[in-house]
Amino acid sequence: MGIGLGVITGSALKTIALQQQDGQGIPERLLSFNWISLPSIIDFKLLNPKKKERQNLNLNLPFKEKEIITLSKRWKELASKEKDLEASGYLLLLDNKRFAQLAPNAILPAASAIKIPILVVALSMVDSGQLSWNELLELNQNAVGGGAGWMGYQPLGESFPIYEIATEMIRISDNTATNLLIQRIGGIQNLNERFKNLGLHSTEIKNLLPDLKGSNTTSTKDLTHTIAMVDSGDVLSPRTRDLFREVMNTSRTNRLLPGGLLKGLGVEKTDVDYNLIIKGYRVYNKTGDIGIAYADAGLIQMPDNTRAVAGFIVKGPFNDPRSAELIRKLAAAMVPSLKPKSSIETQR
Repeated sequence: MGIGLGVITGSALKTIALQQQDGQGIPERLLSFNWISLPSIIDFKLLNPKKKERQNLNLNLPFKEKEIITLSKRWKELASKEKDLEASGYLLLLDNKRFAQLAPNAILPAASAIKIPILVVALSMVDSGQLSWNELLELNQNAVGGGAGWMGYQPLGESFPIYEIATEMIRISDNTATNLLIQRIGGIQNLNERFKNLGLHSTEIKNLLPDLKGSNTTSTKDLTHTIAMVDSGDVLSPRTRDLFREVMNTSRTNRLLPGGLLKGLGVEKTDVDYNLIIKGYRVYNKTGDIGIAYADAGLIQMPDNTRAVAGFIVKGPFNDPRSAELIRKLAAAMVPSLKPKSSIETQR
């Protein structure tokens, strides 16, 4: 601005001097400087640079510096009491980047928890225009899967919109809906490549759902990082991020991660979601249960509007109730690390 005004002022004074030498009068507009058009000489874009883009969430945190040691030790103690169960857990506090871990990189059966990264891949394709949220998919024999869900019992050839397919995949863990979505994404190999592109190196699909043998794998770190990347805005646009939370909020099964969290808050009631809301908490989660492995992962919103992501997988004997109970105990143990300080404590 200084250089520009200096040039203009110098030019104007020179013009005035020349006109005085020639005996000409000084134009009034030169004295008022109303003729100067600042926008014509100044690039205001240089004065108002774009805000820095949000930096990607640092998921490779330095372990010993930000780990919640007390919680990690507590998890290890709880898991060690069940010698024949293989347990894994990971907690990431999104606002202060602290974490707790229990064998977070162990590659274990994903069960239906793998539907979380499948949903993220589908929504990323909505963002890129490769897939339409209201696109119709036709039920075919190859997609029909047993176990949970109602879609596989409908007549072959019937069509369903992707928004219904994705919702049923999470709401009641519909396996046929999941298989339809995998087909539309491009098949198992294409889906695995997209997992790797997201940095999910322990997550792999080998079979369509239901995968009762546990061939499809993931890790608790992969599950939590998937949700963390979505919440941070690194993977999805704001609109599809909203869709992700809306779909995840439809999940009916809440007895593992949400149930354990409620237990840790000192509440023993059956209406888990409602009683968590009363306490100021919301959990957007997806469970998995194939008998030999139980899993649950979700986004946790705390009363002070801070957020965390947690994931758990326990592998053990078929339909052993201790597996589910261990997840609840691990989730309950998180409460001291999640519970925000009261307003009075904050003022002090």
